[in-house]
Amino acid sequence: MTSAAFLIFQPLFKKFIFFVDNIFYMIIYYKRNFFKGKTKLDKVFDFTILRELRKKEGLNIADVSERSGVSSAVISKLERNGQQAAALETICRLARAFSLQTSELLSLAESRAAQKTSETSHKSGGFKFREVQYENVKCLYASAPAGALVSRPEAHKEDFELCWVLEGKLLFSLPREKHKLSSGDAIQFDALQDHQYQALEDTKLIILHIKKNKRF
Repeated sequence: MTSAAFLIFQPLFKKFIFFVDNIFYMIIYYKRNFFKGKTKLDKVFDFTILRELRKKEGLNIADVSERSGVSSAVISKLERNGQQAAALETICRLARAFSLQTSELLSLAESRAAQKTSETSHKSGGFKFREVQYENVKCLYASAPAGALVSRPEAHKEDFELCWVLEGKLLFSLPREKHKLSSGDAIQFDALQDHQYQALEDTKLIILHIKKNKRF
């Protein structure tokens, strides 16, 4: 391809990538929310990040409005209210104004918003679990009497797992290896593997399930 042809097709290629990114995100979003009747983004995003992006580029609200096609009033409201709900098309346009993919802008906004949840509890193999869960990570606090045994606590092949013993002693087993863990010891592994926890004495521990394809 000649340099002239490259210069002609480069802008078209960038637009194509932007289009694919937006379509991909919208498919994922509607897959999660279509049957809930949602037409706007949930209030888990903090769009005050728009002000920082705008100032970083030395722009005023009118400049961003001209670039994106989003009204100055909407932009101002998003910047002031932070977690104000927004239509997907609005987010796509604003992302493009800052040369970002839609997913990148949402990632920036999501990372700023605190998300509160409540614990749940369950029992398995003599272990008592208290847990809190988000999309990217699950944290379990477990306690077990001596002799308690739990095999492959959950099927979670998309996770890495980290176990941290707070008190007591634990025998941790994988198909080809075993480890004795005492208070203060920790171990990390791919949760795709069959794994087993056995309390050698009264034990308390923390277990983390961390998504392989998610960031904190």
